[in-house]
Amino acid sequence: MEEKEVGTMSRQRNYLWIAIMSWSIMLLILFPLQVFSQDFPTKPVTIYCGFSAGATTDLTARALASGAEKLLGVPVVVENKAGAGGTVAAALAANKKPDGYTLVVVSTGVLAQRPHLQKVAYDPFKDFTMICQYARYSGALTVLKDTPFKNIDEFVTHAKAHPGLSYSSPGMFSVGHLGVELFRQCKGLEFKHVPTKGGSEASTQLLGKHVDFMGGAGIHIQYVKQGLMRMLVLFIADKRDPDFPNVPTLKELGCQDAPAYGYIVLGPKGIPEAIYKKLGETFRRVAESPDFQKALAKLEVSYEYKDSRQLERDVRVEYEFYKDFLKKAGATK
Repeated sequence: MEEKEVGTMSRQRNYLWIAIMSWSIMLLILFPLQVFSQDFPTKPVTIYCGFSAGATTDLTARALASGAEKLLGVPVVVENKAGAGGTVAAALAANKKPDGYTLVVVSTGVLAQRPHLQKVAYDPFKDFTMICQYARYSGALTVLKDTPFKNIDEFVTHAKAHPGLSYSSPGMFSVGHLGVELFRQCKGLEFKHVPTKGGSEASTQLLGKHVDFMGGAGIHIQYVKQGLMRMLVLFIADKRDPDFPNVPTLKELGCQDAPAYGYIVLGPKGIPEAIYKKLGETFRRVAESPDFQKALAKLEVSYEYKDSRQLERDVRVEYEFYKDFLKKAGATK
């Protein structure tokens, strides 16, 4: 046999050996993952919550975890990692092993808005596996029940005659602040913003008559139902609330509205598809259950489920909205 043929055969054997070894390594990697995915979960699942204990987000996360325990057959534990509008918890979760055992509940603002306002220790689209959204935040321009104006038209007339009305909100660029700002720009009004550290403090400011009105972000509804406050216009709302059919939306007034903030579940990037789909389906079943629906109703939180694909699409749209809006508003990191 000629030397050239021997060399060719030798190279072919080497290529074949390399190919066999490559496939073997891939099988060794993928087969355990497949088995692991089928067995998941075999130990407790931890859910970080980006907000403090007792906050609405925390309470919804605990209701979600309680329902998931029954379906998954393992403990599902909520740990509060509050700070920087939820970005602390998100950063912690992003750096965990992508095995489905460490997740985080935050608002979509952590991905769509906060990166435009502050330096965050994660990339909103490269560092997470988006699992699902199970509810949405709500907002409204809210006044005390004994104020002279009974609807939004009367309020606008009053605001034009009295420039500089003050209002509280749960914080800078919160749902309440953004909604009022969009309304102010739309109607050409002048307001004085008094940001607080949360919805409870913002409500206290209004109840104590330290401000003229409030940019509510959920907690205001309980005061409305108690007869202490009145909603005049809804923020981040595609339609009127059936519980308050006489309250119009920003869009009905011809104003631009902000995309809705959602309560979302994330995991580190790289969670196997079988696992994050199982988690998403589990959370969907919990979110649709009567017990969870009652928990949301008690907290005055609106149900809205989105799977991983829809959530990722919507977050990208919201990200671009806030990028443009905050730039126009003069906001900087």
